[in-house]
Amino acid sequence: MGYRFLTLSILACLAISCGTYSRQTGRSTMEKSDKMVIYQMMVRLFGNKHTNNSFNGSVSENGTGKFIDINERALKELKELGISHIWFTGVIEHAGMTDYSSFGIKQDDPDIVKGRAGSPYAIKDYYDVDPDLAVNVRNRMQEFEELIDRTHRQGLKVLIDFVPNHVARTYNSDAKPAGVEDFGARDDRSRSFHPANDFYYIPGKGFVVPEGTNAGGDAFTHPMKDMLFDEPVAKATGNNVFSEKPSINDWSETVKLNYGIDYSDNEKTWFEPVPPVWIKMKDILLFWADKNVDGFRCDVAEMVPVEFWAWVIPEIKKAKPGILFIAESYNPASYQKYLSTGQFDYLYDKVGTYDALKRLIKNEPAATVADLSRINAEQQAFSDKLLYFLENHDEERLASDAFVKDPWLALPAMVVSATQSSGPVMIYFGQEVGEPGKGKEGYGGEDNRTTIFDYWGVPEHQKWMNKGLFDGAGLSADQKKLRGFYKTLLNFSKNSKAISNGAFTELRDQPGFSKRNYAYLRHTKDEVVLVVNNFDRDFALNTTISIPAEFVPKGKVDLTNILSGKKLAVSDMASGIPVSVPAMSSWIIEFNSKNDEKSTGEAKIK
Repeated sequence: MGYRFLTLSILACLAISCGTYSRQTGRSTMEKSDKMVIYQMMVRLFGNKHTNNSFNGSVSENGTGKFIDINERALKELKELGISHIWFTGVIEHAGMTDYSSFGIKQDDPDIVKGRAGSPYAIKDYYDVDPDLAVNVRNRMQEFEELIDRTHRQGLKVLIDFVPNHVARTYNSDAKPAGVEDFGARDDRSRSFHPANDFYYIPGKGFVVPEGTNAGGDAFTHPMKDMLFDEPVAKATGNNVFSEKPSINDWSETVKLNYGIDYSDNEKTWFEPVPPVWIKMKDILLFWADKNVDGFRCDVAEMVPVEFWAWVIPEIKKAKPGILFIAESYNPASYQKYLSTGQFDYLYDKVGTYDALKRLIKNEPAATVADLSRINAEQQAFSDKLLYFLENHDEERLASDAFVKDPWLALPAMVVSATQSSGPVMIYFGQEVGEPGKGKEGYGGEDNRTTIFDYWGVPEHQKWMNKGLFDGAGLSADQKKLRGFYKTLLNFSKNSKAISNGAFTELRDQPGFSKRNYAYLRHTKDEVVLVVNNFDRDFALNTTISIPAEFVPKGKVDLTNILSGKKLAVSDMASGIPVSVPAMSSWIIEFNSKNDEKSTGEAKIK
């Protein structure tokens, strides 16, 4: 899909040209209490204790995590890490190669499954959970409901995926409620498009199984594939390939759902009467909302018309007020539309902050903090509605050979992700201990990511898990220190009023600053947080930070660097705050504003 950046508005250009750039966080009259901190986990991988990791291994060879593995101790440790919400990835039943037919679950054809475990985004049954994740397959939904209850008892919220754009090519719900019809049950397959159809078709042509067996193009022979899958009338793929011959690198295992857009006729829309897919999806969302989940991460939300979201989100919130909708988004030009018209609570900021931070982490020659300034100015009206991250299941692991290898080199980027906005911050399981995503798992290949397609053990994460004890006994001293950094940063960011509810003021034209130094304030009436980031690989930043007069408290102030615990006494803040920030590191300093009657502003983790 094509990605592009927003054009700078006149307002943004004016803001960037100033020495100090400020913005308010765009809050409504209702102020939120804490910042959201999300922990994404692949449930199949999180609790897997097997360390065999055979290439293309079966579930019996490589093992799988279960709902029950996410026990009270694991949840307690995640809460203490600073997490507020857990995104349980891969919960809903998806196509896979493991045979569960003895439990009444129709077997999938391996020709159209990627990896032995299958993609969690090739949904096979929207009304069921994946049988891989249950100890007792017949009680799989009950085991998930018990996980929801365990999570809530720890004071944590539950997010799950909602995959609206496509389903598995062999979609078949054996768990649907009475009266529910499967997708495509009434489709006219002689029409490439019809407003009442659930799918798009290529009439007169049968589906051709793609050549190849994995994303890396390896030519190994898969023992379970015979290339004989039969789909007499081919359906369009989830990534909008309207051909009977998609490639292995297309979303060939999925089929596109029809939301009332005729792509063969200049994307003419047929939204009245309400398309059948809209009604089916509303019922699915209500089904999961009734399970007491707290929100949905909506996969490739921009591939579904914004009119659907504008219709369905209020309907779900009417039934369950406060439920969250988070959009996976990649087009900054559409951000405001999906927030205002689409009524999403939050959007990913991938093509923007993530990409700018990645360039800085990797020390690319042209990378500067000017990109961060520009993006902040562009997004000032809705920055607290954007979700920030450095890792997720789609992106390369920070500690992978192809990204940065040393996870400590991502420290200032993580600080920016967590503190520059009131919006949510997210980490991916294993990120906090430097998981490198090594290994050629099967379909996933050696791609610097933790596979979502294969049965696999995640080695560095398993050292923290320690066979289900979740005590980190297997971690090295450096890994424990890294996890300690995340714990300090995430807890402070979540609990600080200045971070969760404050305004943003960028500090420009500071003495000694290079193109790799970035500083800002987050502030409320009473609290001020100074964040200084040094993205330079070779040089420490030794300077005195000048802050605007309105934030300067009177008299001597005792300060503490939140991240290091280092104490700093400043006799006269009007003369600035001396800092010494090592290469690829950050300082965070909290103090009371001059409007507060307290004479000192000793920072602390609350």
